[in-house]
Amino acid sequence: MVQDRPEIVAARVGRPHGLRGEVTVQVHTDEPGRRFVPGAEFATDPVEAGPLRVRSVRVHQGIYLLGFEGHPDRTAAEALRGTRLLVPDEDAGDDEAWREEELLGLAVVLPDGTPLGTVTALHLRPAQDLLEVDTGSGSVLVPFVEELVPEIDEEAGRVVVDPPPGLLELGEGR
Repeated sequence: MVQDRPEIVAARVGRPHGLRGEVTVQVHTDEPGRRFVPGAEFATDPVEAGPLRVRSVRVHQGIYLLGFEGHPDRTAAEALRGTRLLVPDEDAGDDEAWREEELLGLAVVLPDGTPLGTVTALHLRPAQDLLEVDTGSGSVLVPFVEELVPEIDEEAGRVVVDPPPGLLELGEGR
């Protein structure tokens, strides 16, 4: 599937589940029930992994498990680990996915408005994405989840980070 429009990440493939080619996916869409259906096709990053067509979908203990056509067993599923499932940007609908280029350079503040630093990177990881913040005295990595990053205001050019005690000290001097 050749596309000339920007794409966003709908999910990232995790580890295999079971012996029949299913994989766990880290969902990056607010509409997984609409996106992950049998027959849905995804462009991939890396490109050579796809396109991938969904063969089966189920949710097990709150985790989406997908099977893809042409990947019938655990070995084939393992080869997909880390693959990003992409959708065209205009098909994003109400997805609230953030791209790194939208976050770079935004000021980072604590909930009380105290300046913390500047966003320098968004690290996409299999288990959890991380926001990298340059504090001026080093970098800290903040799990990019709503509980710790409750607000992103592009117009104001800021990101609010509400870290638990000790999180910021762990990254000092990096």
